[in-house]
Amino acid sequence: MAKNNAGDKELEKIYKELRDANLSSGSKYGTSHSSSDRNEGGDLLKFFVGLLMLGGGLFMIFNNLTVSSTWGGGGYFFHIGSFHLPNGMIMLPMIAGIGMLFLMDRKIFGWIVLSIGVLIVLLSVLLTTRLHWRSTSAYVFVIMFGMVAAGAGMVLKELFRKR
Repeated sequence: MAKNNAGDKELEKIYKELRDANLSSGSKYGTSHSSSDRNEGGDLLKFFVGLLMLGGGLFMIFNNLTVSSTWGGGGYFFHIGSFHLPNGMIMLPMIAGIGMLFLMDRKIFGWIVLSIGVLIVLLSVLLTTRLHWRSTSAYVFVIMFGMVAAGAGMVLKELFRKR
């Protein structure tokens, strides 16, 4: 019997040491996780919540913008004084570049003229684009820009957090 009591006391001592070691590491049942393991799930959640807020706010802002163009208004794209360049004239470099691709042996010049023509057309559309803000309440305005600011802050905080 004495051996059994000594063995029980030894087992109780080992059990107490293990329990104290586990409780001091923050685990209740013996599976100890470091604090960085526990925070990674929360950090990823913060990142995606911030991304959702940023996307939602940008969606609301873009939803309140109306885009219009003055291209084609009056039939003139460019005018200085009494000189007016009609809208159709900006298509000439692009058409000439396509023709040069089929007619010339050295196609590089055709590609250059075609690229310049496409660039002129894109610039003419972008330069004549107007953005108009729809009227909204101050509450919606604050919500939109607040979501963008908070979401961007959360995303940037998680992206540039020291590990």
